[in-house]
Amino acid sequence: MTPKNKHLKVAVVQAAPVLFDREATVEKACGLIEQAAAQGAQFILFPEAYIPAYPRGLAFGTVVGSRSPVGRRVWQNYWENAVEVPGPTTKKLGEVAKKTNVYLAMGIIERDMERSTGTLYCTLLYYGPDGRLLGKHQKLKPTAGERLIWGEGDGSTLTVIQTEFGNIGGLICWENYMPLARMAMYHKAVEVYLAPTADARDTWQATLRHIACEGRCFVLGCNQYMTKEMYPDDLKNLKDLDEQPEIMCRGGSAIISPLGKVLAGPLYDQEGILFAELDLGAIARSKFDFDVVGHYARPDVFQLIVNEKPSSSVVAGDNK
Repeated sequence: MTPKNKHLKVAVVQAAPVLFDREATVEKACGLIEQAAAQGAQFILFPEAYIPAYPRGLAFGTVVGSRSPVGRRVWQNYWENAVEVPGPTTKKLGEVAKKTNVYLAMGIIERDMERSTGTLYCTLLYYGPDGRLLGKHQKLKPTAGERLIWGEGDGSTLTVIQTEFGNIGGLICWENYMPLARMAMYHKAVEVYLAPTADARDTWQATLRHIACEGRCFVLGCNQYMTKEMYPDDLKNLKDLDEQPEIMCRGGSAIISPLGKVLAGPLYDQEGILFAELDLGAIARSKFDFDVVGHYARPDVFQLIVNEKPSSSVVAGDNK
């Protein structure tokens, strides 16, 4: 239950990583976290795939039926700069969350060594102000060309974090177009809904506002501002980038109220940090006339079954 008359100051960071450079990106992120915390932020959200990169415009040398040697080396670079959870990168993020006394949600590309040594996952990490890693969410369904480079998460990471300010959780990018995935999050009583993304189109703003009205929750949309010039020199000469515009992602980060009002943003065509003071009492007020999993549900007609068990390609059996 949302505490009465509680307020939460949130920050949404619209920035690009130091592309394909995990360590430099972590350093940049730490500086931005400290900057947002210095302005009073208690919760900070970063974009999808922030560490080490959302590799916009790259095909990794892949066409139907073949892969190129150059593309395989680009993939190797991407894989080597991905993040192991837990590992040195997650430890450093925890340290800065503790130093600044903030809740933190960070988009990473995860090298999940428990599931596979060769597959990457688009993941959202959650940290508490004590520096502990509180949970993670692996993207359930990569979109279009993302399916070439990322694996699929399972239902075990449909994560909602309970805090003294209320329940914080969310989905990544076009997962938010999956009605059943949203319903699973609403059932977990999410109150501050995170929607980190790579979608900078105007239609995404309608999605953010729809989720806010549908879930009667605050919605934090977070994207990168990214230009072609930001790519490292060894990747700028790839033919993949020849036809890409100079501004490859214009942003569009925003913060929305439970009744669909825009509280901050959308921010376009620059890096920056959006702030908003959330009146968490507004969540209860907004559900007076609509509660999608409560009085507005019809479980006698519609029911959703969610499998939250971890899935594994190998299950060790008892040979006895």
